[in-house]
Amino acid sequence: MIRDDIKTALVTAMKGGDKAGTATIRLIQSAIKNRDIEARTQAPVADDDVLVVEVLQKMVKQRRESIEMYTQGNRPELAAAEAAEVTVIERFLPRQMDEGETAAAIDAIKTDLGATGMKDMGRVMAELKARHGQTLDMSKASAAVKAALA
Repeated sequence: MIRDDIKTALVTAMKGGDKAGTATIRLIQSAIKNRDIEARTQAPVADDDVLVVEVLQKMVKQRRESIEMYTQGNRPELAAAEAAEVTVIERFLPRQMDEGETAAAIDAIKTDLGATGMKDMGRVMAELKARHGQTLDMSKASAAVKAALA
């Protein structure tokens, strides 16, 4: 489980004196704990790794947006700190699909659903998330689906 990997990495980072890594892993654990608290009122999640991956993907997305803003604001030191956090967080994510694999998955879903145009984008995106949500950046996938359906 990813949670166990995170706990082990925290202990390793603390023993190794990696202050930045320790801080980032603690942020990860905090975000996961907050998501657990939110999930108490919802239906139980069948696979815990799905919940953890969602949290990690959201954290990476937030940091990439921050990097972009810091770069535009001429704050390279803050952008570098965010990039270092992204590197630590991505260690715990499953391998992400590349552009070729994404295009193949989209084509397969288009064929399965019989999607022909932009009116089918919602159905294709929903199926893409259901099949490949853990290994795919959905914000990038949206542009790929739009291009494939156009």
